Amino acid sequence: MKIKNAKFIKSSPDLKSAPIFNEAEFALLGRSNAGKSTFINVLCNNSKLAKTSNTPGKTRLINHFEIVTDKKNFIIADLPGYGYAKVSKSVQNSWQKSLEGYLLKRKNLVLCIQFVDSRHGALENDILMAEWLKFNKIPFVNILTKCDLARQGEIQEKIKETMSLNNVLCLPFSSNKPFYKEKILDLIECNI
Repeated sequence: MKIKNAKFIKSSPDLKSAPIFNEAEFALLGRSNAGKSTFINVLCNNSKLAKTSNTPGKTRLINHFEIVTDKKNFIIADLPGYGYAKVSKSVQNSWQKSLEGYLLKRKNLVLCIQFVDSRHGALENDILMAEWLKFNKIPFVNILTKCDLARQGEIQEKIKETMSLNNVLCLPFSSNKPFYKEKILDLIECNI
């Protein structure tokens, strides 16, 4: 599968205001600054598509992107990061409710992709999110990000560790090693 075009559609604060699509949708989950926006940009070969930042907690809305391929089109929903943000507890609780509502009620959601930073492995918030997804029977896979910052042996160890922890597929990813994206595109193609 080859991506021909990708465009930003809309930012929405919650499920009610999110656009409705016919295409399969993939929701991106992860701690703030886990690399979700970079993933979108690398996957779509467009460094300006999703806004990236070195400051955690910048994604505060549900951002939808339409991806046009040579086979079937699909939607990526970049969800607000969990775990760290310089905002009040009430704002964090509001994000959490919005996130849960979205994941439980979004009709065309086919797969969640949970991002885990390879330098740290799955932390408490990652584990809690994975357990919540399993409890609610929401299908998901893990993407191990920032693999260019770790040695190859460490990457394989973190993949095994993450797979045994969550009992789901875990794929490596790096913005500097584009050959990783082929397996991710294969995974997406199998789910649309």
